[in-house]
Amino acid sequence: MSLQRMFSCSRLLARPNALQTFRRAASQGKMPLARAHGKSFAHRSELRQAKRIVVKLGSAVVTRGDECGLALGRLASIVEQVAMLQNQGREMMIVTSGAVAFGKQRLRHEILLSQSVRQALHSGQNQLKDMSLPVLEARACAAAGQSGLMALYEAMFTQYSTCTAQILVTNLDFHDEQKRRNLNSTLYELLRMNIVPIINTNDAVVPPPEPNSDLQGVNVISIKDNDSLAARLAVEMRADLLIALSDVEGLYDSPPGSDDAKLLDTFYPGDQQSITYGTKSRVGIGGMEAKVKAALWALQGGTSVVIANGTHPKVTGHVITDIVEGKKVGTFFSEVKPAGPTVEQQTEMARSAGRTLASLEPEQRSDIICALADLLTERKEEILSANKKDMENAVNTGRLSPAMLKRLSLSSSKLNSLSIGLRQIAVSSQDSVGRVLRRTRVANNLELEQITVPIGVLLVIFESRPDCLPQVSALAIASGNALLLKGGKEAANTNRILHELAQEALSIHGVKDAIQLVSTREEVEDLCRLEKMIDLIIPRGSSQLVRDIQRAAKGIPVLGHSEGICHVYVDHEASIDKAIKIIRDSKCDYPAACNAMETLLVHRDLLRTPVFDQIIDMLRTEQVKIHAGPKFASYLTFSPSEVKSLRTEYGDLECCIEVVDSMQEAIDHIHKYGSSHTDVIVTENENTAEQFLQQLDSACVFWNASSRFADGYRFGLGAEVGISTARIHARGPVGLEGLLTTKWVLRGEGHTVADFSEHGSMTYLHENLPVAQLLPGYRTTS
Repeated sequence: MSLQRMFSCSRLLARPNALQTFRRAASQGKMPLARAHGKSFAHRSELRQAKRIVVKLGSAVVTRGDECGLALGRLASIVEQVAMLQNQGREMMIVTSGAVAFGKQRLRHEILLSQSVRQALHSGQNQLKDMSLPVLEARACAAAGQSGLMALYEAMFTQYSTCTAQILVTNLDFHDEQKRRNLNSTLYELLRMNIVPIINTNDAVVPPPEPNSDLQGVNVISIKDNDSLAARLAVEMRADLLIALSDVEGLYDSPPGSDDAKLLDTFYPGDQQSITYGTKSRVGIGGMEAKVKAALWALQGGTSVVIANGTHPKVTGHVITDIVEGKKVGTFFSEVKPAGPTVEQQTEMARSAGRTLASLEPEQRSDIICALADLLTERKEEILSANKKDMENAVNTGRLSPAMLKRLSLSSSKLNSLSIGLRQIAVSSQDSVGRVLRRTRVANNLELEQITVPIGVLLVIFESRPDCLPQVSALAIASGNALLLKGGKEAANTNRILHELAQEALSIHGVKDAIQLVSTREEVEDLCRLEKMIDLIIPRGSSQLVRDIQRAAKGIPVLGHSEGICHVYVDHEASIDKAIKIIRDSKCDYPAACNAMETLLVHRDLLRTPVFDQIIDMLRTEQVKIHAGPKFASYLTFSPSEVKSLRTEYGDLECCIEVVDSMQEAIDHIHKYGSSHTDVIVTENENTAEQFLQQLDSACVFWNASSRFADGYRFGLGAEVGISTARIHARGPVGLEGLLTTKWVLRGEGHTVADFSEHGSMTYLHENLPVAQLLPGYRTTS
């Protein structure tokens, strides 16, 4: 075993050292160069730049629930992450607990074995059940456990070709200047040789902790537990980041488990007085208060700190790497407090104002929308000036495609059209919130009503489409929903002025905060984790954006579609004139749209006929690149390029052509390869068309009409927040109605269920009553 370890370490020492690896990765664009130490990172996103990292493993992370032995599976996943970051060229150090627990397990085993032998010799086997274990002294347990703990770490890291070294320290090693220099020299040399130092307090000789000792100043810190050790070590070694793993999600503003406890995403030194601490964890000698004091001390010394949960089975396997990638995990300690509210605060402000918005009279909500429509034309020059800046920035960077640039651009005519559309929404919203859908007389003087109410807080994420902001804002206002908006940075200037106008309109009735623009460095993935604050996510953008959000959303419904693979099926009884018009419009009007045709299905009988030739000629004239499906290619001697997949969304002047033998085969093809978005049949046979319309399971199914009609404006919805291919709630183009849900209201006069029991005096009537357009005096409170 010792030869194997020597061989492993010698291989590592032969490799380039960590600094060389890091610089090489940085020069290749894989990792930013290390920053100059002295100031901590201001934002989570900057943690990707961390080069030297200290990982502190608390007792609750390392030990099992019975406090006797180590949590091997958890420890293995942590080792894997540390080794991966080390092999990326970072310099990793571990401050670990666990020696006492490991030693306790070992000593208990030895004591039980010894007692059982003695009692078997002197008292017989019948006395074994009366054996009791003595109280084990912690320093003895630490002495017995240190070697086994280190052997375990070494065996685990060897699996990743990573060498480790053990260092045991006490307070004297930091307070004695010569010992301190020796310790620093040793650690720097180990890091230079690409070795992971594993550090622990020497609990076999350390005196009992002083519970009332405190951390004061930058140069004075008492090493009373592994929290203070990790903080001192991080500052001494000029570490960029200290990750402190414990058994709680992070820092709460009050003890975890209490009703009003809120997890703090970011903690600032000035917020310390607003925190109420709970009890310490089940093991270890520190608590959250000790962790916070140590973290603030390290922060003051120039090291960034994150406190996170290292015991949760769903996140332990990636908690360290997630933190280094800048994801919103645990509590991040920062000295730089943002000027504006956090996204959590914005969400709370929006929900509160949204409830007030929903309780307004319908005419008041219409007034707000009309005011926004007026502002779009009155402040036209201001909007276009901001949009011009965004366009110039986009052109200079060269990151946007021509299609994206077109979406980003605003014009006077576009703003006029937006204004008209908003006024249509204002008119259609008069009877939206509080509309009675159903009334039932359950029994005498007991009436039940089903009433429309807002969904709550909507998060709309959109790319390069600033015109989306006023449209979605108007729909949210009309439906009484609070709204969070996250736009692309390429439209930052335009989005900012449009949001200001929306809030100006909302101020008419005192609900300015109902619509919030998220302009912080919040990642989309982090927003998707706010399941307790956001009720519905609506992505507006590329299919890749929608897929990413659907994958990232944790417990929040996502309204939208990830793909728009739309089909046009040309039946053998189709009109040639209608077919050509519909195919041209479906493919060529706006090829990048989600409702554009991507696959053309042609009945076999049309092959080698003038009808088919005219369709091909039209597509060539429009410069549409054709890909042949497998069956179509088999009919041709010289075919176009064969399609790689029949489930492709081209989003350009390209399409696939495939041959089918019948209408039923066309339906089967669409069910197999389509995305349930929009599909079309072109035929003059009414029976064939009706079968197609009834059997095809897509959100939009058309007969002799272009797929481009799948649009909220063309459906008369005024505007749409998106097109949904989901099976529940809203489907197809989603307008105002899709942003509403319902609640049940029951009005009685002291009724109880017992009144309807076998011995009760009442019977159920369940009589349906006529519904009023809007319940008189009703105000939603959802």
